[in-house]
Amino acid sequence: MIDNTVIKFDNVCKQYDMHLANTGGIKNYLLNFHKRKENKQAHTRTVLKDISFEIKKGECVGFIGRNGAGKSTLLSLISKVIKPNSGKIFVSERVSSMLELGAGFHPDLTGLENIELYGILMGFSKKAIKEKMNSIVEFSELKEYVHAPIRYYSSGMVARLGFAVISQLNPEIIIVDEVLAVGDFKFRSKCKTIFENFKEQNKTIILVSHSGSDIISFCTRAIWLDNGEMRFDGNPQEAMKAYESHYNVCGKND
Repeated sequence: MIDNTVIKFDNVCKQYDMHLANTGGIKNYLLNFHKRKENKQAHTRTVLKDISFEIKKGECVGFIGRNGAGKSTLLSLISKVIKPNSGKIFVSERVSSMLELGAGFHPDLTGLENIELYGILMGFSKKAIKEKMNSIVEFSELKEYVHAPIRYYSSGMVARLGFAVISQLNPEIIIVDEVLAVGDFKFRSKCKTIFENFKEQNKTIILVSHSGSDIISFCTRAIWLDNGEMRFDGNPQEAMKAYESHYNVCGKND
């Protein structure tokens, strides 16, 4: 393993069992157990097929593809939220991720309590979080709301709170899924500034976005996923051109 490789996928496959017995509770599972083995193959969906790539320290890699292409599953594998069915995954550094708005937040806890919870889930100590609490709140611009339960927050406020934690706790590998698509102009501008700072600090950034301009402007490399397979790995501008040409979408991605 080369020292500056921080993420490596080696022939990784991920499948989901779509059989009704897996989603209908214990009673349904027991009643349909004899059918499960017979129909397993027909009700299994392969989301990622023999995916292999390496990401070096300091790279900013964008993942593109249509909805259902396997992007979010791949990010969840890197974050160790889920495990692959086959293949090997190597991740050498601590991962800080925003896979979806509010992931890791509890609606009945206040903004301050959720900052601490979110930081712990990201692998930071309580001491580190408390030392950065004021700067996190300041960055989020939510000082007047941090004592209220986040069930009263808008989606943009939740995004700001989550990104504020990531921005102030000095993560090693940053994974962000579409966070630049939410919030107002001022918030998006602050996010972009943080990304630029991370790049200058040689942080490893993984970005999923449907915005071709974000992929081209921020990323040093882009990987196009299509139906669970890699179609392109290389220059972001060339990746977007190939992706848009393939679907004939003229820059509009679903």
